[in-house]
Amino acid sequence: MHAIATTADTVTELAGWLRLQHLPGVGPVAARALLARFGLPPQIFAAPFEALREVVPAGVARAIAQPPKPLANSQLELTLQWLQGPGNAVLTLADAGYPPLLLEIADPPLLLYVRGRAELLSRPGVAIIGSRNASAQGMQNAAAFARALSAAGLTIISGLALGIDTHAHEGGLRGAGATVAVIGTGADLVYPRRNLDLAQRIAEQGCIVSEYALGLPAMPGNFPRRNRLISGLARGVLVIEAAAQSGSLITARLAGEQGRDVYALPGSIHATLAKGCHALIKQGAKLVESADDVLQELQWLGGIATLPPAGEDEPPLLAALGHDPVDADTLAARSGLAMGALMAELLALELAGLVERLPGGLFQRCK
Repeated sequence: MHAIATTADTVTELAGWLRLQHLPGVGPVAARALLARFGLPPQIFAAPFEALREVVPAGVARAIAQPPKPLANSQLELTLQWLQGPGNAVLTLADAGYPPLLLEIADPPLLLYVRGRAELLSRPGVAIIGSRNASAQGMQNAAAFARALSAAGLTIISGLALGIDTHAHEGGLRGAGATVAVIGTGADLVYPRRNLDLAQRIAEQGCIVSEYALGLPAMPGNFPRRNRLISGLARGVLVIEAAAQSGSLITARLAGEQGRDVYALPGSIHATLAKGCHALIKQGAKLVESADDVLQELQWLGGIATLPPAGEDEPPLLAALGHDPVDADTLAARSGLAMGALMAELLALELAGLVERLPGGLFQRCK
């Protein structure tokens, strides 16, 4: 992987890729056909109309023959400025560091804008996805599976949304495999804004990646299209919770079409957020109940790394918390702490990601 610098040759190279990316009527499939026929973008833009017409429609061929439009020039300036930031890089379809699994899908992006550890895009990973409006148990499961799989050396891939995605990223950051966030905006933006702090930590410890041009805001059509990259980067896709019409089922379908394994957690027959997972299992997704189940399906030889056990160094209040929700009065009785000290310590544990605050004034361990 290389970050395109500002030398004359590389600026020209980047300008050609950006121009190709912004050409009307040229999506990833058409662009890949042009690249296969003519080589790199400079050769495409130098090709005669008749030769172009053999690969793309006449209107697209005429657009290629026109001088660059101001949009491409402004994007070039914006991208060159962004590339000066630490950890920022652009990967082109021709780069040696382009994620190999994405080359297997039908429409790999021409460009990937990357913040952070770009090498994670080429390491074995598992996508963990699910509902934005997840249950407390679902979010706990997402974090636990992510932490265990990351501890085994697998990179956790998700979409930076609220709910399951957020907790999958948090769990991934706590293991050696780290996490990759595939976003539906330009890589210079964060959506939702509530995950601004999480995005910063992912950029520092993991990787944020987008196929969208810098400055592009969140738009509804971006996210379903983005989902093919979440599944495309992964060796398998794990659905934690999903309603019957959840967008996670789109990602699961794309995963199947891309030849990836699909895993689903079962839930209560009465739970709305289990309906999508049950439908996937009926359709052939693999039912899993633990991270070890996923590792065995992947035939991942690393196995589950030993996670730090609860022991003498564990905060007494955390030790007093079980995996069932409990109220503050019960915790005060168990721990012997005064209510003021109890609430202060609960807040500290909550901010550390160790305790979940539930509706009704209840608290629960996150692991």
